[in-house]
Amino acid sequence: MEGKVLQKFNVEQCCYYLQNKQFKTRYQRQPNNPFMSALLPCPRGNLYSSMRANSLSKYYQTTTSISKQTSFYCNASLSSATVPSLDKTDFLKLQNGSDIRGVAVPGVEGEPVSLPEPVTEAIAAAFGQWLLHKKNAGSRKLRVSVGHDSRISAPTLLEAVSRGLGVSGVDVVQFGLASTPAMFNSTLTEDESFLCPADGAIMITASHLPYNRNGFKFFTSEGGLGKVDIKNILERAADIYQNFSDENLTKSQREVSIKKVDYMAVYTSGLVNAVRKAAGDLEKPLEGFHIVVDAGNGAGGFFAAKVLEPLGAITSGSQFLEPDGMFPNHIPNPEDKTAMQAITKAVLDNKADLGIIFDTDVDRSAAVDSSGREFNRNRLIALLSAIVLEEHPGTTIVTDSVTSDGLTSFIEKKLGGKHHRFKRGYKNVIDEAIRLNSTGEESHLAIETSGHGALKENHWLDDGAYLMVKILNKLASARAAGEGSGSKVLTDLVEGLEEPKVALELRLKIDKNHSDLEGRDFREYGEMVLQQVSNSIETNPNLKKASVNYEGIRVSGFGGWFLLRLSLHDPVLPLNIEAQSEDDAVKLGLVVANAVKEFNALDTSALSRLTRS
Repeated sequence: MEGKVLQKFNVEQCCYYLQNKQFKTRYQRQPNNPFMSALLPCPRGNLYSSMRANSLSKYYQTTTSISKQTSFYCNASLSSATVPSLDKTDFLKLQNGSDIRGVAVPGVEGEPVSLPEPVTEAIAAAFGQWLLHKKNAGSRKLRVSVGHDSRISAPTLLEAVSRGLGVSGVDVVQFGLASTPAMFNSTLTEDESFLCPADGAIMITASHLPYNRNGFKFFTSEGGLGKVDIKNILERAADIYQNFSDENLTKSQREVSIKKVDYMAVYTSGLVNAVRKAAGDLEKPLEGFHIVVDAGNGAGGFFAAKVLEPLGAITSGSQFLEPDGMFPNHIPNPEDKTAMQAITKAVLDNKADLGIIFDTDVDRSAAVDSSGREFNRNRLIALLSAIVLEEHPGTTIVTDSVTSDGLTSFIEKKLGGKHHRFKRGYKNVIDEAIRLNSTGEESHLAIETSGHGALKENHWLDDGAYLMVKILNKLASARAAGEGSGSKVLTDLVEGLEEPKVALELRLKIDKNHSDLEGRDFREYGEMVLQQVSNSIETNPNLKKASVNYEGIRVSGFGGWFLLRLSLHDPVLPLNIEAQSEDDAVKLGLVVANAVKEFNALDTSALSRLTRS
């Protein structure tokens, strides 16, 4: 494959479809728009993959159903494409913890494509190979479900993934537009009419990242794959990439089975039934409730029509439900201020009882009550902790490392539970909850401040839609029991939560090329910074290090606290500060600033701006 100029295959016509008319309005009238010229071809277009053979038309035996609203765009560029020479190191750079992420669409300066179709095909083939080994399938034919969010590169990567899986010898079930939780759920569902359970599942997504990014999440019935497995798959993919031939692909085209299933109908039915059950099997337990949904043009638009409306809720005023991978309205991210302002405005403008917002692939969520009060970050954790501890008194709530001291006090003193503050990373938090249960310490909720949350009752799946179902359950059951109506039921549950007046996150970047590193890896340099800060605390009587801490260094003082840690993936030291006044936040910032001032490779400009204020 090295340096190979790939042949062009003309297949009927070249077209790329997008699901939202807004995209057409925004870009079609711009003939010189760099994005339009960068559009990836769809499966029926000009194909440049190294793994494709002349019999491509035989490969596509199924058709895609396209609604009347679908817009088509021609991308008839006939320029040749060269597959770069990539080694194992290049593949391993695509790892992002327990996910794979890369650039899938050209057109952004300084961000070359790192996830082209040949690489995607190799990764999918590697997952199939890994799965066959994991399942010890022997002669049994395995099947893998594949879904995607609303990203513009999704249709192209869906076909590339399907080809790669075919090479590995597994059957493919395409779900089309889906959510990440639904993909995991497909490995648990037992319904042969929907080709379930799947032996493995792949979700094509890059969460809330910009339109040009994409990536993959992998699942089996045991849950999402971890870091070690992802590394293994990428190493396999590098070998496959180097050794693939057209002969391999031609063989896979003869043998692969690709079928399409509307699995989201199964998934949403399960959510609806969960709410009905919590309300004593009422058909429409949310009748009269006005609930607005903001999907941010991601994959979560189904929640209004397929979950809330069958339960009787009024959903007028819901917004950005149509999938649009350019995300024209706001970033689909419950942690983003603009996104939260958008759903809050929708609630207030429509005088709704509740607002719900999802990230792109629906594994994260947040809510807003009728007064415009946000339930995200610490407040969302407090709300779900209150609901879970009513059901499981005394249980342990596992969170990430940046949760507040006020949350600990709320969980332990107000609710009678136990707060186990662990590391950042949703997989870390979930795995820790599973570990605690294995040791005899009961835990029913694992949740991050980012909005990732998983419940034991839901197979430890981080499912943003299911988190909202738990909240809806509370609304429905409270009204059925005559305990109140409207979102005040939820607001009352978090009464007594102490919240900081000031909450900041500053990112102190490490310059990997700075001479101060003296050839060290940035992680080693970051650990030196943390050690220096730790040493400086020992001599300050106003400060106290946390006695139990699993990540970085956490220090209390001046009526607040700070946490300095090394990022899971990047050369960055995030600094979280919470305090009851700006003056106290500055004092905590000065503690860190004075401790790290000799580390010249550390960009402390954000810290300097805080302390100068």
